[in-house]
Amino acid sequence: MCSIDFGIMQFQQRITFNRETKQRPISPGRSAIVRHKRTNRVSFGRRKQTITAMRAVVQRVASASVEVEGRTVSAIGPGLLVLVGLHETDVESDAEYICRKVLNMRLFPNDKTGKTWDQNVMQRNYEVLLVSQFTLYGVLKGNKPDFHVAMPPNAAKTFYASLVEKFQKSYRIDAVKDGVFGAMMKVNLVNDGPVTMQLDSCGQSSKNTNGV
Repeated sequence: MCSIDFGIMQFQQRITFNRETKQRPISPGRSAIVRHKRTNRVSFGRRKQTITAMRAVVQRVASASVEVEGRTVSAIGPGLLVLVGLHETDVESDAEYICRKVLNMRLFPNDKTGKTWDQNVMQRNYEVLLVSQFTLYGVLKGNKPDFHVAMPPNAAKTFYASLVEKFQKSYRIDAVKDGVFGAMMKVNLVNDGPVTMQLDSCGQSSKNTNGV
């Protein structure tokens, strides 16, 4: 009887050991997966928080205009309406990047070849309407918007004027128009498509500006 009891005990121990061995890898594997996901989330969040750039919202329009105090100050036919947000860290290279990209974006169809995204605003001989909009850098603190990362008004006015001049020199003076900096404006537009794209100069200012 003793030998039988001893054999049964050994058999039970083998079963217990095998069950524990199979279960052991599960816990470390799960904890490793959880740690990996948590790290990615933190890293992704930090990358998003460090973005600084000049921002442009580009809309392909059939027509657009700007009114100030009931008077139309600028108007274009077919072309691009560009809302421009200046960040407090923007420099000349950011302006160059935005200017170059906006004028070369192939947002228009080619009537001869039938290609949809084939020509830029200059190839179509269309117009550009620039509008300064610091609210592009607004963030919510609770329910109230905050614009502390936007370029201060005094510096932004001069910087924006140089940006408009850069567009005019790169294209044609009569083809590039703008609103009134700092004024309460009513912007009217007929979006063609609709087609709307956002451009950020972040990480581009240090690249070779020879490429389009």
